[in-house]
Amino acid sequence: MDCATTSPVDWRPQWSWFLLLVYLGASATTRAQIDPEKRRLFQLGYNQPLQGRGPLSGYAFYYFNQPGFIQTNLTLRLAIAPVYVDSELGIREALSPHTDLAVGLAGGGFADTYTEIRGGKYWREESFTGNGAEAGASVYHRFNPDQLVPLTAILRVTGHYTFYARDDVTAPGFRLPPDHATLHVRSGLRWGGREPLMLPSLAMELSAWYDGQFRTDAEPYGFNGDRELRDHSHLFWGRALIAYTLPELKHNFSVSLTAGTSMNADRFSGYRIGGALPLVSEFPLTLPGYYFQELSARRFTLLGGQYALPLDRGKRWGLMFSAATALVDYLPGLEQPSRWNSGVGAGVVFRSKSEAWHIVLGYAYGIDAIRDSGRGAHSVGILIQYDLEADRRGKRPFWDPWLNPNKWRGFDRLFGR
Repeated sequence: MDCATTSPVDWRPQWSWFLLLVYLGASATTRAQIDPEKRRLFQLGYNQPLQGRGPLSGYAFYYFNQPGFIQTNLTLRLAIAPVYVDSELGIREALSPHTDLAVGLAGGGFADTYTEIRGGKYWREESFTGNGAEAGASVYHRFNPDQLVPLTAILRVTGHYTFYARDDVTAPGFRLPPDHATLHVRSGLRWGGREPLMLPSLAMELSAWYDGQFRTDAEPYGFNGDRELRDHSHLFWGRALIAYTLPELKHNFSVSLTAGTSMNADRFSGYRIGGALPLVSEFPLTLPGYYFQELSARRFTLLGGQYALPLDRGKRWGLMFSAATALVDYLPGLEQPSRWNSGVGAGVVFRSKSEAWHIVLGYAYGIDAIRDSGRGAHSVGILIQYDLEADRRGKRPFWDPWLNPNKWRGFDRLFGR
């Protein structure tokens, strides 16, 4: 099996990429209700592998949510970065007293960029840039409006168009997939939820989901048509999550279990697992120490957790420990010798007195990750959150997230990699 090399990174200066900073993949392909809170958040996350040449992984975006936009039943949500914008207008009680409607537009550069990672190696010659735009509508129905923990049904239909471009290092004989349109139909049932915060103090969720993807122009691509872009794929998954903070000690812990399966999945619709970025998607399939999206799965079970405890009396400094393990059935052509993959991590946490700033500096070790020296991989990372509404934000412990920055696959283009 091919393994990643440790050759020097080509840091060719491309200032146009640098000025773009980072593309935001905040295409909210899954949302669970109209966010009732005013929010102004800056989020940044970055992972850097210390072994091999993996795709750069990170996000940087500004999240804005304004209830009462123009009139009381409207909510405007924006997620903005220099090369991607996602917007949605929510209309409360549009269809019934407990059924809301939302319409949205999103688009920008690198939204559908694909990175091929196989056998622990990042195959740059088989990777390429994809840009995209989409429009969609969502319906959210709440079954229990009088209870604290919301039980919500979601139906979302989105039309997405993707167009591809070769990178400087894409192999001359590698044929790109055809530009195409995709109809996404997603439905789900969610009890509870999680706020779009780096370390939420309280959260709980049980949810089940289906996502159907129906493509036009599904043709073979790659070397002599050795890969397939399938005209339809179907994903089914569920998640159980709990996060809690001990009132006196201020110890914070969270545990999550996510499992999914698929029918007719391909490289673009399969589950991508790896990395340690908590807000990279609404359902982040994180595995500490691995490259971002290193594993491609048609079926998986992922169990993860973390524990954070303060170090000083003011509870501004702390330590955080994390671990995750996954049982993976790989996509054809992307198999690895073992189905089990595990990783651990540790970090230093800083919180400002006002709770506006949260910063985590961390280290992670991918226990089963394949590298040139065998099994095991090291990485470092940083997470930063600045909450402009920290002093006035209400206590709403259960919140169904709108934010889904799920398309970070263009981040490795920033510095000419």
